[in-house]
Amino acid sequence: MQQPVKFEDAMQKLTSIVEKLEGGEGSLDEMIRLYEEGMTLVSACEKQLDGYEATITKLNGAVEAQSDAE
Repeated sequence: MQQPVKFEDAMQKLTSIVEKLEGGEGSLDEMIRLYEEGMTLVSACEKQLDGYEATITKLNGAVEAQSDAE
């Protein structure tokens, strides 16, 4: 099983992929492979961001509940 990619590492890799795709100097096969890799990284980042958002929402709810109780 693959280790999850750290968000920052995924974003750095995505930046590199975008630069290569924009440069357009690779073969079509290479461009397709990079695009697929980029889309996989985007999906992983979206999942991580959703998790972070859920955590922040949960923490905010706990703080609000604590404030209401006081």
